[in-house]
Formats: sequence, C-alpha cells, structure tokens
Amino acid sequence: MKPRNLIAICLAVCFGATAALADQKDPRLEGLFQLLQQTEDQQQAQVVQTAIWGIWFEAPSASTGMLLKQGQAAMSGGDYGSALQSFDALVKLEPDFAEGWNRRATLHYLMGNYTLSIADVEKTLRLEPRHFGAMSGLGLIYDALGDEEGALAAFQEALKMNPHMPAIEARAAEIEQTLKSRDI
Repeated sequence: MKPRNLIAICLAVCFGATAALADQKDPRLEGLFQLLQQTEDQQQAQVVQTAIWGIWFEAPSASTGMLLKQGQAAMSGGDYGSALQSFDALVKLEPDFAEGWNRRATLHYLMGNYTLSIADVEKTLRLEPRHFGAMSGLGLIYDALGDEEGALAAFQEALKMNPHMPAIEARAAEIEQTLKSRDI
C-alpha cells in the first residue's frame, strides 16, 4: 500500500463519520490495529502507531484530560511528585481509562517502583489487551529486574501486538541470544 493511501485511510478511520468515544473503547482502534498488522513499511506503521496513541490519549473528560496533560508534563520535566499526584487523581476519577494506568505505570518505572509499575501495567492490559506500550513496558521492567525470560516473553507479546518496534525487537533478539548461549 502506498504511503498516501495509508495516510488517507488513517485519516478516514480517525476523523471519519464515526463519533469518537475516546480511550481504549474507541471504535476507530479496530481498523488501526488491522492496518498496523498489515503494513510492512516502517513509515506507514509509524503513522498508524501515532494515530493509535492519539486515540489512547483522548481522555474521557476535560478534567481528566487536564490531569493527563499535567501529569505527562510533570513526568517529562522530572517532577515525579507532581506527576504522581496527577496520575493518582486521574485513575481515581477514571478507573476505566487505560492510558491513565499506563502513564502511572511509566512513572513508577522511572521512579524504580517496579512492583507498583507491574500492577498498573496489569490494570492497563485488563482494560486494553492490545496496549503494546504497556506490554513493552512490562518487558522493560522485567529486564531491569534481571528477569530475562520474563522480559523476552513480554517483548515477544508486545511484538505480536505491534510488529513495528525496532528497539523492542532488537532487545528481544539480544536476550534470546544470551539465553541460547547459556544453554550451550
């Protein structure tokens, strides 16, 4: 499929006649995940991934959208305390919003709170089983904990959801090679 055609399809899926429900329940996601599986071109995959992340970041309300943005800005700026306050409030107000849990999982990972991060990843995946960001994040947590088998399993699962993550694919290959060399 030509890049222009894929972009046109993404725009139609994302901004077409279907009203956006926001978050992981949005009906536009099904078509985008199909496109993500079908494309073999990395640039095309990036367009689709961006559209998926854009939908995941659509908070259910203006107030939760503000909390998401505030938390993300604080986390990006290294103000983990403020970020945690925002994400805690977000998941309390919208416990069925997967990206709230995923953002808090990311923050806990950055803070070294791996057990709390895993719990939030698990909640994210219960709400959005296709969340390749959460699943690859789980792999990063296990990798940081030295659990190579767990990391590899999570990375492989993430790549089933989204086969267009070269850094995750590379790390999975490294771990696989390490594990194979131990078996020799």
